[in-house]
Order: sequence, then C-alpha cells, then structure tokens
Amino acid sequence: MRTVAIVEDEDGIRESVVFALEREGHAAAAYADGRLAWSAFDTALPDLAILDIGLPGMDGLELCRRLRARSEALPIVFLTSREEEFDRVLGLEIGADDYLCKPFSMRELMARVKALLRRASLSPPLSPVPGRGLSPGLSAGAADPATVTTAGDLTLDADRYAATWKGTAIRLTVTEFLLIESLARRPGHVKTRDQLLQAAYPHDTTASDRTIDSHVKRLRRKFQDVDATCDPIESVYGAGYRLRTGDR
Repeated sequence: MRTVAIVEDEDGIRESVVFALEREGHAAAAYADGRLAWSAFDTALPDLAILDIGLPGMDGLELCRRLRARSEALPIVFLTSREEEFDRVLGLEIGADDYLCKPFSMRELMARVKALLRRASLSPPLSPVPGRGLSPGLSAGAADPATVTTAGDLTLDADRYAATWKGTAIRLTVTEFLLIESLARRPGHVKTRDQLLQAAYPHDTTASDRTIDSHVKRLRRKFQDVDATCDPIESVYGAGYRLRTGDR
C-alpha cells in the first residue's frame, strides 16, 4: 500500500480525494495546512504528494521546494485554480511532475497518481546529466521494446513515462509525455487539438483546447533546454500540431 498525501484547504475537495485514494487501495494522509503537512513530512515522506497552491501556513510552492530539496524522485502533483498560475510555478522550476486545473476529473487525478507511482517504481536510480543536475535516465537495457517509441532522435518509454532526446533525458510531466507520444506514433501527421486532448486527458472532459497550446509551449521549452537547435513540434495553422520528421 502506497501512502499518498493530499494537502488541500478546501474541505470538499480534500475529502473527495481521500475517498478516491482509499478506494484505489492507497493510504491517504490529508492536511488542510501547508505548515502542518511539512511537519508531518519531517518524520516520513509520502510516496506521492498532491498539493494545492494556495494553502494557509505554507503555500504549495514553498512546500514543493522543500519536498524537492528532500527528494528529487518524489512524485508531486499540483492542483491549481488557473493554468496561468501554474505557468509561474514552471517558471520557478521547482520540480512538479504534473498538474490538474480545478475543476478536475477525479478519474483523471487517479490516473495521474497511478502513472506517477508506476514511473517512480520502474525508473532507474537518478543519474547526473551534465549541466542539469539529477535527472531520471532511460535505461536501455531495462526498457521493454514493446513500450518504446522512437521517432528520429526522440525515444519514449511508455512504461516509465520517460523521454530522451539524442540520449539526454528530458523530464516530462505525465500529460506532456502522453501528448508527445501521441504525435510520435505518427511523425509528420497532423493531430488536432481535440485528438491531443483525448490522448493527454483521456478521463477528463473539462480540459479545453487552450490547454494543449500551453503544454506544447512548455514541451518546446524543455526540448530547447537540452538542445537549443531542437524544435520537434510544428504548428499547422487552423489544424493542430505534428512531430517534425527531420532533425530540427
């Protein structure tokens, strides 16, 4: 049984998440205050943390920073009221693994929890990446070929939700991984925003197509962080996006 912490000051959301976690067979640790949660984590870290951003005592951003300082491998999911709010979080590079915007689908949250716990259990030990600190590597010897998608210099392992570009690991959220994997299955073919929404949020009917544009923007930034010349996703005006078939 895995322990999942939910730190959320809205009673209804917190209680609903606890119920869903326990129904999925997890042990749930619930906190309404960020400082109280941090005090509890000082004794033992959970296997996964779900954090609201606006918390009393200590906000979710500071709590995430402290958790990430304790563990680079701990999966962290943010709940946010506004996508623009999370853009600021990413700008701070504090290391969240995924996020969902309120209102969110509980099925979608549980799917993210399952995926992140699976990634944590299957990922090899963290290895240093030159200039970028510790990053989860893609172990070529351990990967099941049936779950690996290769498109040019891009390699994706669906078991571990892990990605590499020219052999360098890129840390993607589960949502980003599902989106790029959908494009990589058919390089050069255009996927509409609706198709990408279905791939990235299969259980959530509340996500909007603007969400895809935000994810694509972040994906481009992450790829360019490891290779300044890399621009793998091409916008097709009025249609959607496709993965470039060349090496650009």
